Amino acid sequence: MTAIKWFLSFLKKYRKNIICGLFLTVLITALNIVNPHISGLIVDEVIENGRHGLLLPLIGCMLGVIIVKSGMRFLYQLIFETASQGLLYDMRDKVYRKLLQEDFHFYNKKRTGDLMSRQTGDMDAIRHFVAYVIYNVAENVLMFFTALTMIFTVNVKLALCMLIVLPFTALATFMQSKEVKPAFQRNRNCFSSLNAFVQENVSGNRVVRAFSKEDYEIGKFNKENDAFRASQIAASRVWMKYVPLFEILAYALNIILMLYGGYMVITDELSLGQLVTINGYLWMLNNPLRMAGWLVNDIGNFITSVEKIYATYTEEPNVRTPECGIVKKLKGEIVFQNVSYRADDEDIVMDINFKAAPGQTVGIIGSTGSGKSTIMNLLCRFYDTTSGQVLVDGTNVRDMDLYNLRDNIGMAMQDVFLFSDTIEGNIAYGRPDCSFDEVKKAAIMADANHFIQNMPEGYDTIVGERGVGLSGGQKQRISLARALLKKPSILILDDTTSAVDMETESYIQKQLKTIGADCTVFVIAYRISSIKDADLILVMDKGRIIEQGTHETLLAKDGYYAAAFRSQYGEIPAEALV
Repeated sequence: MTAIKWFLSFLKKYRKNIICGLFLTVLITALNIVNPHISGLIVDEVIENGRHGLLLPLIGCMLGVIIVKSGMRFLYQLIFETASQGLLYDMRDKVYRKLLQEDFHFYNKKRTGDLMSRQTGDMDAIRHFVAYVIYNVAENVLMFFTALTMIFTVNVKLALCMLIVLPFTALATFMQSKEVKPAFQRNRNCFSSLNAFVQENVSGNRVVRAFSKEDYEIGKFNKENDAFRASQIAASRVWMKYVPLFEILAYALNIILMLYGGYMVITDELSLGQLVTINGYLWMLNNPLRMAGWLVNDIGNFITSVEKIYATYTEEPNVRTPECGIVKKLKGEIVFQNVSYRADDEDIVMDINFKAAPGQTVGIIGSTGSGKSTIMNLLCRFYDTTSGQVLVDGTNVRDMDLYNLRDNIGMAMQDVFLFSDTIEGNIAYGRPDCSFDEVKKAAIMADANHFIQNMPEGYDTIVGERGVGLSGGQKQRISLARALLKKPSILILDDTTSAVDMETESYIQKQLKTIGADCTVFVIAYRISSIKDADLILVMDKGRIIEQGTHETLLAKDGYYAAAFRSQYGEIPAEALV
């Protein structure tokens, strides 16, 4: 399917609106020929032949035509605007739904600002095309050929003389259409780049201020802004070059009419009334010629926008849910069998093997970049394994319904994200239908209730974008409460207590022990205190599990884990922390 066919699939729903609007456009075009004809009658019959009694009826008829045309013009513009808003709603909704289905690969290579420009600027170019360009193209084409036909009915010689401008008009339109598309492609790309830059810097304004890099970022912004301005000017130069040409061709028709038409009146080949009639039709020829350049521009902008949106829409996720995915309530048995994952020609994790029984707690520790979070991303199937398989309750995650799999998993991510919503809304995100008491209970388990209640509006306090206004520890505890409230079969805590003090961490660990056998817990941490009580501890380094076992057995091995223990606690006897 091409981009235009994809667009037409949305337009099909509103074909009745489009047909009705185009029908009204045809009627208006037909009415446009009435008043010039009446003007000619007034000159020939009223002024030349002295039939003054016809003056008022003819003027009344002209006024009636104007009123009817105005009413119909309002109606068809309303019809096209309604269709455009409906189409825009449907398209934006479908594209947004597709964006939510995309996997981590997609968002790793796409910039947020670029995606936003497709949902705003490019979408508006499509709305403009449906609301304005479609009927304008139809109206101007109909007007031009209707007027030309009517001039032929009045005088063939004069009509043939006016046809001289047609080849030049067709050539200018063809040349402009060839130049306008690449110009608008550059323009939209520069706009997307600028939009992405601004979005990143607004989101990262605290970092910019912290490092006093305002001048540096302003310089980068100016480069992006200059590039966008240059692309805008380049696109403007296309129509600046051709629009005057269309104006000249339009005025050429006036010159032909005045010279040759005037000569024909003098030689009695044409009556004065007929000249007035043809002059009335002349605006119906001039207006399409003047509009040609603008309409070609709008069409070029529309095609570019559709292609950009379609290119994003047609990117298929690497991770897809199977057509007949297995749906079931999970118990939480996790098995990794010879799992490896490779991305961008780099091995991220290799030969991962372990088993977690339902209700067990698994701790994962290792150096930065050792693949700890990647293992959990493979479990949630945010990425697909390169080799090996991840089994949940004996079923390969590739064979499970993605929604069902992730609905059974609660995750407090390393990068905490909070929505611009109330604290209650953020905690209840996974279960929006739960009661306030359940929200409060989850907050108590995450040791968040006391600081929430100390806020001016308590649980109704609005947090800023990404949790601005909260400390790192507060955000982590709200994120933990959100995961706990979901009551999942599998709970993943990715460095969730790194920003809290030891006392708070100890309280949270005690609360996690109350979850019971219904939940398998994975704890990723750098602190040994966070994982020492786990049933199984995985020690990772350079993408591999180099040690696994309980706290006591790993200390006895005197390997990586024991060295990490000594670096954090010195030579304190192991018994003191068991």
